[in-house]
Amino acid sequence: MSEWDASPDDDEAGAVIKTVARQLRLWREAAGLSRPDFGAAIGYGDELIASVERGRRIPRPEYLDRADEVLGAEGKIAALKEDVAEVRYPKKVRNLKKLEADATELCAYNNSVIQGLLQTEEYVRASMATRRPPFAAEELEQQVAARLARQSILEEAPLRVFSFVQCESTLRRPIGGRAVMRRQLEHLLTVAEFRNVDLQVLALECEENSGLDGSFRLLRLRDGTTVGHVEVQDVSRVIADPKDAQLLNVRYGIIRAQALSPRESTALVEKVLGET
Repeated sequence: MSEWDASPDDDEAGAVIKTVARQLRLWREAAGLSRPDFGAAIGYGDELIASVERGRRIPRPEYLDRADEVLGAEGKIAALKEDVAEVRYPKKVRNLKKLEADATELCAYNNSVIQGLLQTEEYVRASMATRRPPFAAEELEQQVAARLARQSILEEAPLRVFSFVQCESTLRRPIGGRAVMRRQLEHLLTVAEFRNVDLQVLALECEENSGLDGSFRLLRLRDGTTVGHVEVQDVSRVIADPKDAQLLNVRYGIIRAQALSPRESTALVEKVLGET
């Protein structure tokens, strides 16, 4: 089982990985084990052991668990999993996660795919598999894990308020095939029942659509400020300027007014599910 590559441009992750790598090397040397002997004991190759100890690869949780056991660290190495967990995902995902953690309300309009917080694992994989040029196998796993990890925010305490508006086209675009879309639509119906979630659909038959410029998100933070977030063509941008954020806020309000009510939206999702 291979590890994930560490990004050379991520200073925050680099500092954590460097510290973890040094601790692993010191523990191994203190135990009097060579890299080959240590690798054989925990079930990894010498080349990978060297990459981890040089800070080139991020060790998985099971790697740290086995190292802790073999080196008799009594939980001290296994405890590093908490530090590694935060840096195993891309920096833009970590930054977005921090914003989400500080938000009391999250709003999102999507007109190309189902919103990331609402996606099933199958749908995540299918949508990411369409990327060109494609992700390498390990990078794909990293991206999928990162997106799924963010979804816990829907039910974390204290509960936040969520508002999602999906263009009807995202319900009818069969990403991953009919079976994947059926399960995705069923998942939308499940999430729509959460008491802190409002799910609306902007119907294709609606002549007015203020979201033609593309998908975006709004996050209302604990200090009362509102920031926007847009992501397109691998560019992730936080919109912190109050005037720009207010413009998105007004636009989202109009989009919600143009969309079907939550009850009507649920009925439409059920209708599309029946046709899929």
